[in-house]
Amino acid sequence: MKKATREYLAKVAEDRALVPFHGAVDGLASNLAPIVQWFPAWTLQEADGLWCAAFVYFCCKEAGFDIPYRPKECRTCHLAACAGWEEFALGDPRIEYHRGAAGFVPDAGDIVIYDRVFENKAHDHIGIILKNQRHTLLAAEGNVNNLSGIIERAMDEHIRAYIRIPDGYQYF
Repeated sequence: MKKATREYLAKVAEDRALVPFHGAVDGLASNLAPIVQWFPAWTLQEADGLWCAAFVYFCCKEAGFDIPYRPKECRTCHLAACAGWEEFALGDPRIEYHRGAAGFVPDAGDIVIYDRVFENKAHDHIGIILKNQRHTLLAAEGNVNNLSGIIERAMDEHIRAYIRIPDGYQYF
C-alpha cells in the first residue's frame, strides 16, 4: 500500500523527476502519457509545454494521496493548473496554505507555487519541495523547458505560496 505521507511524496517526486519526463523535445516523442492519463479531457499535444501542475498531481497520486483531478474546491480549473492547486488548498480546511514566506518553514513534501518564473504571470509554475536549504529550495518540477528535473530556486519574491497536504490525506 502507498504511504500518503509528505516524506514519501518527496521521494516519489524525486524519483519521477529523474525519469525524466518530457514533452516533444529534441525530436523525441512525448512520454507524458502516465501524467496526462489522469486528466480525461486532455491530450498529449495539449499538455506539451503546460504540465508542471499535472506532474505534481501525478506524484501525489503515485504517493498514495487520494485526490480527484477536479475537486469541488477548484472553481475555475482542475489540478493540471497551478491556479487549481491554489483554489483546492484555499478551499479545503484540512490543507495548509501559506502565502509567500510569511513565517512558514517549508519542508520536504510540501508543494510550492511560484509567480513570474517563466511568464510575467501569477502562479505560473509549481513543484514539490525535496529539501529546504535555508535560502534556496531543492524542488522536483515538471515542465522546465518541457522536461522534469530537480531544480534549485531562491526563496524570494517568486514564491507565491506553500501548500502542505497532511499525511494520510484522503479527499473523501
